[in-house]
Amino acid sequence: MLVVLGLLTSFLSFLYVTAPSIRKFFAGGVCRTDVQLSGKVVVITGANTGIGKETARELARRGARVYIACRDVLKGESAASEIRADTKNSQVLVRKLDLSDTKSIRAFAEGFLAEEKQLHILINNAGVMLCPYSKTADGFETHLAVNHLGHFLLTHLLLGRLKESAPARVVNLSSVAHHAGKIRFHDLQGEKYYNRSFAYCHSKLANVLFTRELAKRLKGTGVTTYAVHPGIVRSELVRHSFLLCLLWRLFSPFLKTTWEGAQTSLHCALAEGLEPLSGKYFSDCKKTWVSPRARNNKTAERLWNVSCELLGIQWE
Repeated sequence: MLVVLGLLTSFLSFLYVTAPSIRKFFAGGVCRTDVQLSGKVVVITGANTGIGKETARELARRGARVYIACRDVLKGESAASEIRADTKNSQVLVRKLDLSDTKSIRAFAEGFLAEEKQLHILINNAGVMLCPYSKTADGFETHLAVNHLGHFLLTHLLLGRLKESAPARVVNLSSVAHHAGKIRFHDLQGEKYYNRSFAYCHSKLANVLFTRELAKRLKGTGVTTYAVHPGIVRSELVRHSFLLCLLWRLFSPFLKTTWEGAQTSLHCALAEGLEPLSGKYFSDCKKTWVSPRARNNKTAERLWNVSCELLGIQWE
């Protein structure tokens, strides 16, 4: 046992000594565009903390009118106040949005559409991870509801405004975890079998498939869409897992900061010339490989139709 502890201590010491070099390697790409956003309107879900907050900060710094759409309005107002002070942009607003509740999503969209005549960038950033099994008020499994169906419905409700404001973009945050995901049409709600790790992976695959199908349906509209893997980031996303919280704390010197994690979202929202890559999946500010399941057009179309049925909407 003493030998094992000694080896572990030596290994961790080595990691921490080499941390700067390792951090530089894993930091990933940086959004290089200098595009300014004066007069542009942006909605970011879950921007009261983490990656979303840093994304909102940078877009506000570039002059955009930014809506922080989040469940916890108090945290949202705190984040907005910090961003306004940091960027000297007073146009950072907070609106209530609970992605686990379709009534809240519809209320947010109704309020936003009454308030704003334009929408240039929608960033579907919010998400949950490793939640114990539960269902939302609408009867949906929580990962499916928040990570996929909520953003699916939100995008549907705001799409008319995006088209009117074209060129416009939709950025969907997914994850490299989609490689372990599968769309289990026979058990989408996890009622027959539930594993919270796989539930997250399934929902992240749904994000990639949604992006793929949305891009196909948006051809010629001036609205483009991109899926994003932000990297392994020090954030609150792992709060439902004690083990991951422990690992995140232990290996925090090697994880991306929230600023670094926001870079690919910013790249897909802002970089010039990305229109031909609509529907693609990005990591470290460049297009990258997706799993074979994420390239299945029949699954993407079926998921689209099933999502519409579950939400009670028609979206051709």
